[in-house]
Amino acid sequence: MNAPVGAVVQAAFLYTSAFGNGTPSTFGGLFNGNPVSYTNLGINSGLQAGRMDVTSIVSTVINGGAGGAYNFAYTESSGNQDGGALVVVYSNVGLPTTTVAIMDGFSASTGDNAFLSFANPLNPAAAGFRAEMRLGIGFSFDGTDPNAPTGTGQVSQITVNGSPLSNVAGHCDDAVDASCTNGNLITVGDDADPFAAILPLIAGDHEKYDIRTLLNFGDTLISINTLNPSQDDNIFLAVFAVTGEAQVTTTTPEPVSIALFGTGLLGLGLLRRRRR
Repeated sequence: MNAPVGAVVQAAFLYTSAFGNGTPSTFGGLFNGNPVSYTNLGINSGLQAGRMDVTSIVSTVINGGAGGAYNFAYTESSGNQDGGALVVVYSNVGLPTTTVAIMDGFSASTGDNAFLSFANPLNPAAAGFRAEMRLGIGFSFDGTDPNAPTGTGQVSQITVNGSPLSNVAGHCDDAVDASCTNGNLITVGDDADPFAAILPLIAGDHEKYDIRTLLNFGDTLISINTLNPSQDDNIFLAVFAVTGEAQVTTTTPEPVSIALFGTGLLGLGLLRRRRR
């Protein structure tokens, strides 16, 4: 992940996405040489995710660092773990007040809804205005050809303020090789990824989105719906960074909301998973 010089870590969470037998509390591995212990975020049709607070580990590396790219070593203890994701929220004097919202859990079969409610109206056209969304999706496979306009149908649909954002979210973009087999099926919106276009094709959707064009001047609410019609992907993570200060709510039990409000100066970094 990348962080500017002077960044101060506010929170950092490590995720694992898994399938089949066991629960995240039984999955292990190492993170920067430290044994990991995951809190279970729920299970649906054998798909599950876990979270560990790694703020103390990450802050030791980034706080007072030179800035730029930071690398963290990550291993897994089970072939039932598809991969991991690291979310880091940091403050920096060069950043505007921003709401960073981390929503995690597992995909409900009927879809999940979340809302960011802003005290002041938004102006998406303002200089420096930021509105980003990144997803982490596990056990996701949509065929062997990412350039195909349509795949197997094992995809998720994302809607923002009632407008379709993507109908092909998912796929094994961050597999460690081209096999895209069980234990190797994950995609996470990463700092290095380009933003996807609105309604992208499979090859252009790396689960990192600039949602400014789906917002209007004066909006005080951003509503997000995620749905996996095939019910065989697990959207275990959704991260938002939006200029301004917001309250965050969900209308379904999943995902759980960890809201980090922008009363200070907040930034966002995501680390693409690398396995074993």
